[in-house]
Amino acid sequence: MRLEIHCADRIGIAQEILNILVSYRVDLKGIEVDSVNCRMYVSFPPIEFEQFQKIMPEIRLIDGVEDVRTTAFLPSEREHNELNTLLSALPDGVISIDAKGWVRHCNDAACRDLNMVEKEVIGANINNLLKGFNFTRWLEGKEVLGQTTRVEVGGEDFIADILPISVPQGIEGDVLAGAVINIKSQSRLGQQVSAFRRYGQESFATIHNHSTAMRRVVREARKMAQLEAPILITGETGTGKELLARACHYASNRSLKPFIALSCASLPDDVAESELFGYAGYEENAAPKRGVLEQADGGTVFLDEVGEMSTQLQTKLLRFLQDGTFRKVGDENEVKVNVRIIAATQKDLPAMVQEGAFREDLYYRINVLTLEIAPLRDRKADIGPLAEHFVQKYAQQNGHPAPTLARECIEFLENYPWPGNVRQLENAIYRAVSLLDDKELRTEHLNLPTFTHDLGYLESDFEGTLDQAVKRFEATLLRKLYPAYPSSRQLAKRLGLSHTAVANKLREYGINRKTVKV
Repeated sequence: MRLEIHCADRIGIAQEILNILVSYRVDLKGIEVDSVNCRMYVSFPPIEFEQFQKIMPEIRLIDGVEDVRTTAFLPSEREHNELNTLLSALPDGVISIDAKGWVRHCNDAACRDLNMVEKEVIGANINNLLKGFNFTRWLEGKEVLGQTTRVEVGGEDFIADILPISVPQGIEGDVLAGAVINIKSQSRLGQQVSAFRRYGQESFATIHNHSTAMRRVVREARKMAQLEAPILITGETGTGKELLARACHYASNRSLKPFIALSCASLPDDVAESELFGYAGYEENAAPKRGVLEQADGGTVFLDEVGEMSTQLQTKLLRFLQDGTFRKVGDENEVKVNVRIIAATQKDLPAMVQEGAFREDLYYRINVLTLEIAPLRDRKADIGPLAEHFVQKYAQQNGHPAPTLARECIEFLENYPWPGNVRQLENAIYRAVSLLDDKELRTEHLNLPTFTHDLGYLESDFEGTLDQAVKRFEATLLRKLYPAYPSSRQLAKRLGLSHTAVANKLREYGINRKTVKV
């Protein structure tokens, strides 16, 4: 039984309370005083109710006692159990030692790291458990300061954070009571560093979303990340589709499983199929290979430029999306995995469906959840912060102070159309910062070509006459069209010119079956 007594700060009041307990022959188990809040706590074994009814009024009659009530625990009991709960929940080992180096307490993680049970650890000398650091010399030193050092546990390297425990003694200073040691294995340390880097590089926190359009995309993506359905991310090249896909993965319940990206545009059909599904290795000297889907089991597969996928690959992907099973190349056995698909494309998939270039049923399978990233030119509010971020990033990489962005430079960046979007902006800033010898980055340092969406990139160093420029354009156009219309009559009909006029131009520019691959 425990009592909480609200009382005044008066000399002798505790003795009077204890005298009452003694008079009733109550065995005191514990007493604590909270001088700040004027509370006294006493603990004793359970007593009869009749006896309890007599004790309570007598304590209340003591001069200075304001209230008496029962309580479930003493403050020290709460603190002790809070500490034990906290220590048992920690994934890293924690060991407490006294001023002589003898272990007084350890948590479950420390026992696992030491490969010992608790009763073997308690009472052992810390120098016998952790090798490579002299705890005795450290504890006996004139000034005992916190340490971070390498120690050895069972032949494996650990990092140990060693913090002294000091008990204040008023004007006499502090007295060393021991130390707390936190040990962390190399693998555990690696996990934490990886998690920190992953959060820093691949989370929603790194996506600049100052514009209304980008804030909406990030808000929707955070919600979609928690779902299991496929996501289709659309947007022009360089808008950050893969960055958004990675953020969705690491914000999902699959974050501890692999995220594997596969570009459907960079590989031939047969190679892409084996990369995605793997192969059985039935040929002589050919080892079986696990495909991307199998490697990412439990995680996420990001299919970049899914619009470039061949018809055959589309069919196999559709079957996988239906029931989660697939067959490796050259194998009759089915493999079943749990993988979420996030696809991305810069193509107009609905138009491709209408043209028969992309399977309609596959489109509806991957287009369950959709995120559309607007081009950089349509979200000018993101351009300035992105530019500042890239300036800081590459100045730090090059080891020199970050230059300031001139006001006219920021205005130029905000009004440039950025056909390559964020990727082009980053490359432009990287080149400018790397070559800059000034403290201010101005427009001329960016060295960006003139661009319009009607005419594309324009040559800044244009030379020659208008007639020469027209002839260059004519020659380029005819060379592009000739493989599709490999006769002067077909080409003339396509261009709305006479057969003779086209034949003369082909002859003038030296365009024929020998010079152009048809």
